[in-house]
Amino acid sequence: MTAEDAEVTLSGLGEFAVIDRLVTGRRQPSFVAVGPGDDAAVVGAADGRTVVCTDMLIENRHFRLDWSSPHDVGRKAIAQNAADIEAMGARATAFVVGFGAPGDTVGARAVELADGMWHEAGLMGAGIVGGDMVAAPQWVVSVAALGDLGGRAPVRRDGALPGDVVAVAGDLGRSQAGYLLWHNDVGGFDDLRTRHLVPEPPYGQGMVAADSGATAMTDVSDGLLADLGHIATASGVRIDVSTAGLRPDLDALAAAAAALGADPLVWVLGGGEDHALVASFPGAVPPAWRVIGTVAQAGDQAPRVTVDGTPWQGSPGWQSF
Repeated sequence: MTAEDAEVTLSGLGEFAVIDRLVTGRRQPSFVAVGPGDDAAVVGAADGRTVVCTDMLIENRHFRLDWSSPHDVGRKAIAQNAADIEAMGARATAFVVGFGAPGDTVGARAVELADGMWHEAGLMGAGIVGGDMVAAPQWVVSVAALGDLGGRAPVRRDGALPGDVVAVAGDLGRSQAGYLLWHNDVGGFDDLRTRHLVPEPPYGQGMVAADSGATAMTDVSDGLLADLGHIATASGVRIDVSTAGLRPDLDALAAAAAALGADPLVWVLGGGEDHALVASFPGAVPPAWRVIGTVAQAGDQAPRVTVDGTPWQGSPGWQSF
């Protein structure tokens, strides 16, 4: 976007002029045969199967533009979808983006959003292959992600077995800590504040887990206990989380928790949007993973998640409604 039209609004530019600015000069991966500019994209799927997911970000529900730059929002939108692909044991290959915004939005901000998306997609060697734009009363970013299993069986939620260990790749509690620091206007802790705006999924570890025999896996989007609850229910087992295994997260959050007068364990167990990966394994876990719990038979009780052997009395995580 040139300096002359940097302040022109979306309505002033028009849909196709904006799209042209969003896609011009972008380089697609080799497996994208047809990218933006036609009626649909064509993406290679060497495996013969395609992993697909979709997610949405709504302004003032999932992000605030007085906290996040458009670049941050773009990165977050891609990251949260890529984490779902990772959780199946696949790698993200391509993204399709829908974007709604008021017509008086400055076009340069849409370009900044796209720059953030391309930055994040580039971290995993993926491309943004198409999408749509529409006028809306607030920003809405909807992303669909495509992924490649590379010949692997998908790692579902329903395969955890008694005797498995539960392990995590990535960090827990950072996004919730960052949110509360922003919300309470507590300065400092820039790393945590940033982690709320832009999550850091452990890219590549989904495939590592699949290759290491993971029996079930998900990403921590709603909260560790909530997401482990999905695995427990689908697998018909009891999962027990050990707080000793969470010590690295608790230590990393201790100073921020003290500043806010909060318990960091609440953030680690119930905070969402970190997009770490959590999985069950029948034996040794890969090097980038750390054991945080065990899988046992549900017995005569319903499938459930416990903490140090007892039910957790706090919130297990985020609810969309």
